[in-house]
Amino acid sequence: MGEHPSPGPAVAACAEVERIEELEPEAEERLPAAPEDVSFDPGSTGYISTGKFRSLLESHSSKLDPHKKEVLLALADSHADGQICYQDFVNLMSNKRSNSFRQAILQGNRRLSSKALLEEKGLSLSQRLIRHVAYETLPREIDRKWYYDSYTCCPPPWFMITVTLLEVAFFLYNGVSLDQFVLQVTHPRYLKNSLVYHPQLRAQAWRYLTYIFMHAGIEHLGLNVVLQLLVGVPLEMVHGATRIGLVYVAGVVAGSLAVSVADMTAPVVGSSGGVYALVSAHLANIVMNWSGMKCQFKLLRMAVALICMSMEFGRAVWLRFHPSAYPPCPHPSFVAHLGGVAVGITLGVVVLRNFEQRLQDQSLWWIFVAMYTIFVLFAVFWNIFAYTLLDLKLPPPP
Repeated sequence: MGEHPSPGPAVAACAEVERIEELEPEAEERLPAAPEDVSFDPGSTGYISTGKFRSLLESHSSKLDPHKKEVLLALADSHADGQICYQDFVNLMSNKRSNSFRQAILQGNRRLSSKALLEEKGLSLSQRLIRHVAYETLPREIDRKWYYDSYTCCPPPWFMITVTLLEVAFFLYNGVSLDQFVLQVTHPRYLKNSLVYHPQLRAQAWRYLTYIFMHAGIEHLGLNVVLQLLVGVPLEMVHGATRIGLVYVAGVVAGSLAVSVADMTAPVVGSSGGVYALVSAHLANIVMNWSGMKCQFKLLRMAVALICMSMEFGRAVWLRFHPSAYPPCPHPSFVAHLGGVAVGITLGVVVLRNFEQRLQDQSLWWIFVAMYTIFVLFAVFWNIFAYTLLDLKLPPPP
């Protein structure tokens, strides 16, 4: 991606506020030591006056990034009581932000963030693309500016692209081997593939993941690929492969486990669990931050996305109850879609709402992680014991 002009101090200062990146080890060596002179804090309260705080910043200005210094000055401007907790200053430099510090910075920044990113002129094509992605995915202007200033396309959004290419490759391979591309799932030999989740073969743990590489037909693959590229790639560009991959894989696993609990005799194919996790998280994030999201035609686009998802879900429900091509085993289940949605509106929303912030500091994140873990453990025990206890008659293995 081509380099763009250096951001103005307003853009950089606003962007620095939300930054939650690990500092390099040597960065802590540049921190100013706590003031030993009692004149800074004569009462040993841990607070210093904003005037003395400014003096402290000026005396260490050579050791501070200019933009970080400007943000700290904004912090000084935001304290009407004339006092600042020195530990808050050290915490920022050590990547240990407190909520009170963050709120103070946000108040101080109102004086710095006057120019919106959309008002930037003379941008190259790559810069306009980065700006477009920022407005598509982030609800706060301060986050959009930080993303615009810091994005380097290194690494590129490799996770969603790699998964998509693998899905297409496996589909083409199966299409050639089965000599069928439309409604492949109706072919008598379709379920013999070792990637498909089948209830009789549920002990083969890899099938809870690998079923995403098998699709019911080109109509099934087509919509999933479009959604993965139009929604998943921009989200990965902003939030990174680790976070988006986590939401996607969690949706995939939740989808297959949900089928094993709620539709126990049916197989599972397709990446809809992961896709619906990402799309539902994105749509929920837009709704929850409606006034802040500045993407164009957002109501129309949300309606189109919901219609497409509903059509795909309707196709899956129809196929599930359509007379099977390999009785007594039914066609693949639609419940994986619902498992993906559940992950999206819980774990996914927390991820998307916390751009460049540490998830481990969010209590809601741990609540949803605990809920997801409980569900996975329940589903594992269900798969071990419930089929026998219920004396359920399963279709024979393919």
